[in-house]
Amino acid sequence: MSGFRSDPAFDAGSVFALDWPLCHVRVQDDARFPWLILIPRVEGATEIEHLSIEDRARLLEETVRAGQAVRALGETAGRPIDKLNVAALGNVTAQLHVHVVGRRRDDPLWPDPVWGRGGAEQYGADELAVVLDVVRETSVSG
Repeated sequence: MSGFRSDPAFDAGSVFALDWPLCHVRVQDDARFPWLILIPRVEGATEIEHLSIEDRARLLEETVRAGQAVRALGETAGRPIDKLNVAALGNVTAQLHVHVVGRRRDDPLWPDPVWGRGGAEQYGADELAVVLDVVRETSVSG
């Protein structure tokens, strides 16, 4: 994992939260949805098949952990999550990454996908601080 750098494209729309054993974890800066991005710290990986068998298993476990954090974000905001959307798209940014998005039946895009839909509502500084705290606390207890 030495020499790892996340694609600079992630800096434009997300904020670093913490590092887990495999993944660099970011919060998507869109207050409409609790949304984490997991980026395996494996140089040159663009597909899940580029990970070792052990790292594939670790990615799945960290995806579940991210889902727990996303659910905690929904609870903290008083908007429980109805469904987790999990995807490794990579059509825009090729570096392997997994989106974990909390969806609610009353969210502004339900039931449509969130990807490629403009209109992101950035978190305010105080709100972002709470989101980062919840993600970090869930990670410790998760």
